Amino acid sequence: MGRVIRAQRKGAGGIFKSHTHKREGAAKLRPLDFAERKGYIRGLVKSIIHDSGRGAPLAKVVFRNPYKYGQVEETFIATEGMFSGQFVYCGKKASLTVGNVLPLSSMPEGTVICNIESSIGDRGSLARTSGNYATVIGQNPDDGKTRIKLPSGAKKVLSNKCRASVGIIAGGGRMDKPLMKAGRAFHKYRV
Repeated sequence: MGRVIRAQRKGAGGIFKSHTHKREGAAKLRPLDFAERKGYIRGLVKSIIHDSGRGAPLAKVVFRNPYKYGQVEETFIATEGMFSGQFVYCGKKASLTVGNVLPLSSMPEGTVICNIESSIGDRGSLARTSGNYATVIGQNPDDGKTRIKLPSGAKKVLSNKCRASVGIIAGGGRMDKPLMKAGRAFHKYRV
């Protein structure tokens, strides 16, 4: 008989329920729309916030709604160097600067990226933990594929229409300082 691992026990109820009350919500890229596929759209970083249970900080980014009057707020995972008041550009025609979101086809080999989509439009699923990044190691425009090197060292081939943020995830070096005593570990996991 296999053992039920902790990640599975968290759903079961009792003492192993994960404590999600203070969390800020799912951190995702913008839903893929016409503006991102054909051009770009500008967003403004309103604030950088801490998220309980997550090592990396989050960024609240406000975009103009392209289809009707109003604004849309998205929660991105902050990249290192991001600050409140910064403009972030998302889309095919966006420039290759830290914090921007581009399709992999627009990124040259050697680009350091994070929060990468593994399938088109899934809004980011790879290289999302603090201090992590992946690297573009090859482009194959004929097949529409891009090869990336993941934080684990594994290499993966993705569609070049998948999007990614430029830069590395903020909050790196979190594991460098030792906890030193059981009490700190106790309070880290206590909610």
